Amino acid sequence: MAATLSDYELQALIHEVAAWLQARRLTLVTAESCTGGWIAKLATDVAGSSAWFDCGMVAYSYEAKQALLGVRPQTLEQQGAVSRECVTEMVSGALIHSGANIAVAVTGIAGPGGGGTDKPVGTVWIGWKRRGGYARAEVFHFDGDRDAVRRQTVAMALRGLMTETV
Repeated sequence: MAATLSDYELQALIHEVAAWLQARRLTLVTAESCTGGWIAKLATDVAGSSAWFDCGMVAYSYEAKQALLGVRPQTLEQQGAVSRECVTEMVSGALIHSGANIAVAVTGIAGPGGGGTDKPVGTVWIGWKRRGGYARAEVFHFDGDRDAVRRQTVAMALRGLMTETV
């Protein structure tokens, strides 16, 4: 699907996101599962990020998704963690539990195990939402090993922020 970005390219992308957020006076919260906080790490690698980055939540387990982000147990039982419903609840919960006004959430199967026929390795849901707005969620199917899937997820999540449909 998407090309895997190098560390340098990811750093350039987060600087672009930072400028985009600052120009709109937006502050970001992240809710991450399969990326393990990589988006938040990139954000806080930027000097002065406190002007546009509020916080990041890593919610890997079902329990953490429920406790930190308010994902409903029924959603996890019926749809699973890798679903439109879950990522929508994650992105909404991130805004509820932070002072930010724009959020991104990611949940997926980075591999090498964990995939199935309906949700193979590389299946990732990404959600974006502005405070007071509607969540937008998209599914992606990334190729490559665990690192490649995670890098592609981070890049797509960041690029998706910089749209006016969020």
